[in-house]
Amino acid sequence: MTNLDDELIELRREIHHRPELAGEERETAGLVAQQLRAAGLEVTTGVGGHGIVAVLDGSADGPTVAYRADMDAVDTNANVLPFPRPDRVFDEGFASRVPGVAHLCGHDLHTAIGVGVARALATGAEPVRGRLVFVFQPAEEPLQGARAMLESGVVQKLAPREFYALHCSPFPCGTIGVSPGYGLPGMDHVRIVLPGGDDVAAAFTAEVSALGTVAFPQSIAEYNARFRALMEPETAASIQESVCVAHWTEREPDGQLVVNVLLRVWPQQRFAQLRAQVEQLAAAAGGQIQFPGDPFPAMVNSAELSTAAGRYLSGALGSQSVLWAGASWPFNCEDFALFLDEAPGAQFYLGVANAESGMNGAPHTPDFAADERAIGFGVRAMAGLLTERLAARSGGR
Repeated sequence: MTNLDDELIELRREIHHRPELAGEERETAGLVAQQLRAAGLEVTTGVGGHGIVAVLDGSADGPTVAYRADMDAVDTNANVLPFPRPDRVFDEGFASRVPGVAHLCGHDLHTAIGVGVARALATGAEPVRGRLVFVFQPAEEPLQGARAMLESGVVQKLAPREFYALHCSPFPCGTIGVSPGYGLPGMDHVRIVLPGGDDVAAAFTAEVSALGTVAFPQSIAEYNARFRALMEPETAASIQESVCVAHWTEREPDGQLVVNVLLRVWPQQRFAQLRAQVEQLAAAAGGQIQFPGDPFPAMVNSAELSTAAGRYLSGALGSQSVLWAGASWPFNCEDFALFLDEAPGAQFYLGVANAESGMNGAPHTPDFAADERAIGFGVRAMAGLLTERLAARSGGR
């Protein structure tokens, strides 16, 4: 393990120790900016909240490629799957000191890896061939940070030609998954004001739930099995479309009953059909339907760039280290989707699990734990890939 690996593990533990919710990432952003400035990057802070945009200019004119990492932690009372609490503590000595807040989605690792990639390339023996833009994003969990950063215009002015990112996954440490043409679903929020009481709401939600084609996994074993299914060609071929339904009921101040429905949908072309189906169900129940906003887009990885990345990573890391997904993971949305609307690219599944040690690597579960060796692996994989992409864009291979 290199000195940089050790330093990045310490950075990850410091961030893990003091997690910050979406919109509150002040200390995390401060740590990131300090490290990037020390490495010689041009750093802009306060982008779309506590976001950071850092630029590494190479020695010659060339293309611009961007890399994004997210920084916020999760509210453990609201954003964690209802699985049993852990029997074993893996972060003893650097566990969260903030009640109800923790890095159970791996964003602390994402941040440390992003810093590591920037540092590795800034101090490498060979200058980068073009320009690298590092985007450290706040407020990913509520799907707000990417939009806020883009609305600032800072990222667009740098005009990246490609965008890349990593996300922790329950694959073994030392592996990385690519998903050409696939990604994560989009999401639609629907509100239905219903007449009557709880019995009307129960009947209506049962009908809406029937629109779903997949249900949230009920155990870690089922979670991991469904994730592995993405990499099994025959199974993946059977799950090319998915609809995951969640709902909750609330009362308006005037006593009216409101059912909120979240639809996670892949592919996003199905949004119109599903809206029409929900409208029909609402009308049959005598309800009034409201759409608070446009559907949030699906995150779609470029088939071409994902394939090119997978081939490069297979050559650099060994083919056994690269996993190929043939379907979309149906349960989570990701606002990296908005960056991919600006420039094509891909998000990869970074394996962080260690079965022998009991680290499941499953984000948003109560006992999420990660093998920290994945940090160095992720840095080497992404530093190499970004260098390769700059060379390819420059016509240098």
